[in-house]
Amino acid sequence: MSDTSGFKLLVVGSSLGGMTALVQLLGRLPEDFFLPVVAVQHLAPSTESQLAEILNRHIALQVKEAEEKESISASTVYLAPPNYHLLVETDLTFTLTLDELVNYARPAIDVLFETAAEACGPAVIGIVMTGANSDGAKGLSHIKQKGGWTMVQEPSTAQSKAMPDAAVKTAKPDLVLPIDAITDWLLALHTTQKRRTLV
Repeated sequence: MSDTSGFKLLVVGSSLGGMTALVQLLGRLPEDFFLPVVAVQHLAPSTESQLAEILNRHIALQVKEAEEKESISASTVYLAPPNYHLLVETDLTFTLTLDELVNYARPAIDVLFETAAEACGPAVIGIVMTGANSDGAKGLSHIKQKGGWTMVQEPSTAQSKAMPDAAVKTAKPDLVLPIDAITDWLLALHTTQKRRTLV
C-alpha cells in the first residue's frame, strides 16, 4: 500500500452467503469513505431485491441500486439490479444490459470487474467473497492485469468457498484475508487518503 492516492473505485463480488459478507465488509466503513463501492450480489432474476434496504439498516454508507447512465460518486454503495449486468464506463457512469448470462448469472461479477478494469486501469480495487461458482475469478484476474489491487476472502472463512478458491487460483490476488482484515485494510487506506487531502 505504498501509493494509495490513485484509487477511484472499489468493486465487490459475492454470491451464496453474500448478504452477510457485505454487511461484515462494509459495516465498519465511515459514511465519508473516500471511494465509491460497486457490488454484484447474485440474485434471483424474477424477484424485487431488498438488498439495498437491508444494507442501509446496517452500514453508514448510502446504498442504492445503480441506474442507467448514473454518475458514480464517492461514499455510496451501488448494487447491480436483479437480472441486469452492470457495466462501468470510462466516464465513470453505469450501463445496464440484458446481455446473455455469464457464468450462469446476470448480473455477473466478471462483467462488472472487467469493465471497471477497462475504465479505470490501476485505479480499481477488486474483492471476491463467498460464492458457490467461479464468477469473479476471470474479472479479478483482469483487474490485476490492468494494474489494479486484488483481494479475496480467505476461502476457509467463507460460507461457500468455491468462488474464493477459483479467484485465488485464477487471479493470484495481492491479498487473501478474512473479511474483517479486508475491512481493516480499507480503513487504513481511508485514513491514509484523508491525511493526504489535509496536507
